[in-house]
Amino acid sequence: MLLDMIRPYRVGGSTVLDVGGGIGVIDSELLRAGAGHAVLVDASAAYLDVARQEARQANLLERIEFVHGDFVRRATEIDAADIVTLDRVVCCYPDADALVGSSAARARRVHGLVLPRDRWLVRVAIRILNLGSQIRRRAYRAYAHTNSRIDQLVAAEGLRPRSERATFFWRVVVYDRATGGGAEGSTA
Repeated sequence: MLLDMIRPYRVGGSTVLDVGGGIGVIDSELLRAGAGHAVLVDASAAYLDVARQEARQANLLERIEFVHGDFVRRATEIDAADIVTLDRVVCCYPDADALVGSSAARARRVHGLVLPRDRWLVRVAIRILNLGSQIRRRAYRAYAHTNSRIDQLVAAEGLRPRSERATFFWRVVVYDRATGGGAEGSTA
């Protein structure tokens, strides 16, 4: 859904920053759609290894830079990009202010997010998930950050919500710069 919402923007020649991009699906798809270069940041070395293999097989390896580590800790080392994405990453990070603020600051034109919706049932589901992780002695915890706070953080960096969709659990929102950079054929 996030890719479908980003594709109407001028992707050709764009730079992409995919925070918590896992195996690189968003990067690869946007590069195939004409983006010029992508930076994939992920805390999992195993995911980055798979992303590298997939990029090699798709002949995209020269156009993707792989950065291992916590984006918030490495953010000052990472350049701004035309398109910044966080697909189901905000829900895995305890400090939404730092994550969303840093990523939005690096978005020159478009900032796309997929995050849990502000619904009581979603919050209950996340609590149950976290209880299961705790019982299994796993470190993973999920977070349901307040969507209005996320919107404030992105707005503080000069971006406005442009399009939004939702499933029962997920909110998908694309923000763009108020000074332009909108989707093709739209008024920005």
